[in-house]
Amino acid sequence: MKSVKKYLIAMRSITYAIKAKELLNKLGFYCEIEKTPKGLSSGCGYSIRVDGEKEKIKKLLKDRGIWFREG
Repeated sequence: MKSVKKYLIAMRSITYAIKAKELLNKLGFYCEIEKTPKGLSSGCGYSIRVDGEKEKIKKLLKDRGIWFREG
């Protein structure tokens, strides 16, 4: 059985974090909003933690205009 990896994606704003969570949950991905760890701080201080394929998730967000911090 293939294990599912969890990723933390720093968002550009709390609004984008909420939109990302709603979209990804609707598409069947487990996703939660959390404070970005201090060492990884982004502009808004919020990230999404999501299970799944990182590149696929990033493409879904980009295709829908949901901006996140690259890096």
